[in-house]
Amino acid sequence: MAEVVRAPGLNELRGRKSDKWRFFPSDVLPLPVAEMDFPIAEPIKQALRDMIDRSDTGYLGPMPELFEAFSKFADTRWGWKVDPAHIRTATDAGVAAVEVIRTLLKPGEKLMVNSPVYENFWTWPKEVGATLVDVPLKQEGENYWLDLDGIEREYKAGVKVHLLCHPHNPVGVIFAKEVLTSLASLAKKYGVVIISDEIHAPLVYKGREFHPFMAVSDDAREVCVAISGSGKAFNLAGLKCALIITGTEELKQRINAMPESVGYRASIFGAVATTAGFAQSIDWLDGVITTLEENKVLIRNLIDSKIPSIAYREPDFSYLAWLDLSALNLGDDPAKHLLERGKVAFKGGYMYGPNHKQYIRFNFGTSPEIITEAFDRILKSL
Repeated sequence: MAEVVRAPGLNELRGRKSDKWRFFPSDVLPLPVAEMDFPIAEPIKQALRDMIDRSDTGYLGPMPELFEAFSKFADTRWGWKVDPAHIRTATDAGVAAVEVIRTLLKPGEKLMVNSPVYENFWTWPKEVGATLVDVPLKQEGENYWLDLDGIEREYKAGVKVHLLCHPHNPVGVIFAKEVLTSLASLAKKYGVVIISDEIHAPLVYKGREFHPFMAVSDDAREVCVAISGSGKAFNLAGLKCALIITGTEELKQRINAMPESVGYRASIFGAVATTAGFAQSIDWLDGVITTLEENKVLIRNLIDSKIPSIAYREPDFSYLAWLDLSALNLGDDPAKHLLERGKVAFKGGYMYGPNHKQYIRFNFGTSPEIITEAFDRILKSL
């Protein structure tokens, strides 16, 4: 049975040491960073306490139970059968993406993204000297989908790697299986490797269907390197452990050309906590999803009752709301206006792509009281 998971009060949260709670002055309500405010799952706490009690604070070594735990979770949750021998560790999703790109691309070769997209999709490729190609998502109102015709044109023009956000941060959509199947066929036809960042996938809502990219077809298995982990689902970003997954021996060998140190730079605490998450904390995860489902509806109700000119499509997963503030006329950077006038911090839409400057990304992985206070501060700033 799913646990009820609730966030503590604001005073307690302000005692945390993470960037979310230390970056801004104390009079600012901070809602930009993609971490949740909920207490972590008890099995994870117990696993970490056991490590401390035994002074087990050395380097990360072989941990097959981690790969087995994720493989079982993927099969149970999505019907995705992952061979544990095709999983390796990395420090976090960002390091995983950078090192995979570095292994697959030569400097100057083309890498595709689809804006508006998570801000680090713009910065990670630059670390390895990739040439960025943006094929924006198609958009009608608050609905978004992949532009397969535009993607094929750029594949044909020499894109080597496609960095795909699936499910998609920040717009909150899950791509349909038939679309992903078509994308995989295009990638195989043109020799493109798709890096599918699926870090938010365990937080998909009930009644929504997520298809791991690698599992949608044989073509997808042959062209995909997936990135997953516990950082978002179990709120363990600071413990530093992500997973890189391949589906064929050929891609496994290409990925294994990266330095061995990529795996060892993950944290032993992160590996142990991730194992406890995927193996023992599913009731907690389902409880968090229930809370997030309540929170996304609360946002709808607050918009309708307080600021109905904000455009909002309820997301299909996780805790990030993508809000269009165009009608509020808050200038070139609404997030800056809200920070200065309302003392509430969000990520500005300009960070996600050039055509979405009037948007903000709102983190609602917190309490109803904090969400309500955020809207009160938005209203006060107008």
